[in-house]
Amino acid sequence: MWDGAVLNRELLVPEDHFEVGKYWGPGAVILLLLVLLTEVGLSTRQESLSWDEGDHIYSGYMNWKHREYSLNPEHPPLVKLVATLPLLPLDLKVAPRQDRYFKAEAYYGGRELLFRNDPKYGGRYNADTLLFRIHMTVLVFAVVLALLLFLAGREMFGATAGLIAMTLFVFDPTVLTNAPFVTTDMGAACGFFAAVYTFYRFVKAMSWQRAVVCGFVVGLALATKHSVVLLLPILVLLAAGDVAGRWKAARRWPGHDALRILLGLGAIAAIALFVLWGVYSFHYAMHLVGVNMPTLASEMGPLSPLMKRLISISAHYHLLPESYLFGLADVQAVGLEMPTYIFGRLYAHGQWFYFPVLLTLKWSLGVLGLLALAIYAFATGKVRRPREAFFLALPALFYLVVAMAGPLNIGVRHVLPVFPFAFALAGAGAASLVCRRRAWAFVVGALLLCHAVDSVRMFPNYMPYANVLWGGPTKTHLYFSDSATDWGQELKWTKLWVDAHNVKECWFAYFAAPFLLPSDYGIPCKPLPTLDTMYEENIFLPPVVHGPVLISFADLNGFELGTKVRNPYQNLFERKPDDVIANGIAVFNGDFPLPEAAALAYEQQARKDLKKDPRSALSAAQQAVALAPNGFDANMALGEAFMATGNQTAAREAYQTALRRVPEMEPTSQEYWRPILEKKLADLGQRQ
Repeated sequence: MWDGAVLNRELLVPEDHFEVGKYWGPGAVILLLLVLLTEVGLSTRQESLSWDEGDHIYSGYMNWKHREYSLNPEHPPLVKLVATLPLLPLDLKVAPRQDRYFKAEAYYGGRELLFRNDPKYGGRYNADTLLFRIHMTVLVFAVVLALLLFLAGREMFGATAGLIAMTLFVFDPTVLTNAPFVTTDMGAACGFFAAVYTFYRFVKAMSWQRAVVCGFVVGLALATKHSVVLLLPILVLLAAGDVAGRWKAARRWPGHDALRILLGLGAIAAIALFVLWGVYSFHYAMHLVGVNMPTLASEMGPLSPLMKRLISISAHYHLLPESYLFGLADVQAVGLEMPTYIFGRLYAHGQWFYFPVLLTLKWSLGVLGLLALAIYAFATGKVRRPREAFFLALPALFYLVVAMAGPLNIGVRHVLPVFPFAFALAGAGAASLVCRRRAWAFVVGALLLCHAVDSVRMFPNYMPYANVLWGGPTKTHLYFSDSATDWGQELKWTKLWVDAHNVKECWFAYFAAPFLLPSDYGIPCKPLPTLDTMYEENIFLPPVVHGPVLISFADLNGFELGTKVRNPYQNLFERKPDDVIANGIAVFNGDFPLPEAAALAYEQQARKDLKKDPRSALSAAQQAVALAPNGFDANMALGEAFMATGNQTAAREAYQTALRRVPEMEPTSQEYWRPILEKKLADLGQRQ
């Protein structure tokens, strides 16, 4: 094999050394699984529904009931189907469709499904009961992944390595955050690792049984999240590396083995494709029912020519389900438009260093220390398992590099598939040192204890975790945003806060509104407008807002708007909060004029009316500018309205006012907005 015949008989450590894990491994595995179930079960009871969960839950439920794939097609259905299994025997009321945009329809449908089946509305189940059943069901992906980490670690490096890797997984705050959520991330991490592990077992001892198992697992993995499509090139690279290792070891071309691996890859791909189609019930068409959805061709508009070509060919020949192809296009298009918030600065698009830096914040000192030990152990030859190291390191690095090159920087959950590979390598390195010299056990034990204590201290709110090198969870919002800190999971803690402070009236800019509302949890706050509410409803504000004012950190920093110049709450962002709820929601006491926020409703009204009623659009835009005379978006809306009504001179003045705000923007935002405004002004010059 990789190092000749030695590889087949070489032990991880000399035979006379004590391999701790093999004596009490099964008991430790059971204990760790119980710890995982307890941590998640107790913490999820205290959290509210997070941003995307209602969307996933509703689409999964409707998928079971009606085989609908036009709801939430941006994510494959496997996790949603598993999560909603406990809802199937229940008598639940489903709100009628309103022919809304497909994403809004799923979000609103999820809210109705969970909150309008409460006994106070004539239903039989409150949202907490339904959500707890769902969360404990979808936890199966984390449980399976924890077991796989032990099994893979034991097979590759010994039982001790498997136990260390499993311990890191079970106590990791990011894992505990995402384990109960009905989103694609934990399912993708589980499927990704399971696929690589079963492929490792296939190339190690090739048989048709192992190829079938691997193909089945790869198919399920592809049905968890679109980014798992990276498995396809990764498996090819792993196969090529294994053949190269055999060639080097035998010093001759392993033609027979290469042919068997190639045939195995073909069989795995065929089985995986069959399984993926099976998850979609072997239906190509999405079958639109009561939703407003763009065509696949229009959804591909922002994509690269290569991706357009691949998706078009797949659609023309029905190689993949239409819903899967639509989602593949949608997630890429959304990523291209999503800004980034890092180190307190806004960027118009993703930054390559985002994920590496975020991992140094989200991994505990225990994990970072064990990874450093693993690098030392592998670099110094204390672990001589080149095939195993290759099968763990390559997928993790490949996935991370692709994520770094991508535009979507909204939380560590998007690189969750890297975690099990990193933990397995950390376990291998630590186990090799412990088994060679007992003194290393104290170092490894201290790092594991540090990791576990860090995790326990975060209970029950794991999401805003940051290690002590970054100042802990109270500082996370200063460096990162979105699901790195706040994903709308704090409403129960917010309810406790308003009750404790006897708050009867307040204002709330809530990250997940309008698809999930504070009022769903009995919070008596009036809504403040955000980017997401702006597209769904008009929220009109008085000249002065009387506090307390609550603002989700993800809205307070204005990252979705791409620049501080467009942030309607920039003045509050620059002010220290009077209190913070669950490290995710800022509280400001006092009276505050919020002109830029008040202008949002008029700006959006102007955009809506621009084509059908330009004069109405002009009136709305003028009201926006009256509230925020130097507002960037207000003057952009005013310029568009004047253009629509034929007043080019006034349009020029409005655009020039907006252009004067561009130098205040961050560099990447200037690069984005300056050409847009200069083109508008140049077009005006040509018309005149």
